[in-house]
Amino acid sequence: MTNMTSRPAPGRRPTDETTAQRDPKRGALSPESRGRTTIAETVAEKIAGMAAREVPGIHNLGSGMARAIGGVRERMPGGQPSAARGVSVEVGERQVAVDLDVVVDYGYPITEVAAEVRTSVIAAMERMTGLEVIEVNIAVNDIDIPGNEDDNEQRVE
Repeated sequence: MTNMTSRPAPGRRPTDETTAQRDPKRGALSPESRGRTTIAETVAEKIAGMAAREVPGIHNLGSGMARAIGGVRERMPGGQPSAARGVSVEVGERQVAVDLDVVVDYGYPITEVAAEVRTSVIAAMERMTGLEVIEVNIAVNDIDIPGNEDDNEQRVE
């Protein structure tokens, strides 16, 4: 009697035909089934931060202390603004949750700005990472009033 069990070619891992997806055009395994992609939390934080900053009415991201420390860091030689300041994320295998600390410009309706930030962050995150955004929590920590002397970013020293 002959053993009819197929064996993978040398150097190739066996695949479970029932779970592997085949490319209908070529009959080969699809790229998605040939490995795993992980997204680092720092990458997700930067994506969320950039998407939030694009929304009109967002003055800055971060709480008061984070903005102060970030301002000092940016003034140092070679210092660059942090895209992830004021952003915290939890990244899972298929989902991500985002927390944002924001400063809104005076005169903008906070609820509308928050809704636009959510829309922008969700669209950017899902488009760029493929992860499902399960929530975007927004904490409005301050409001920027033009000409306010307490704002470190506008202070001349």
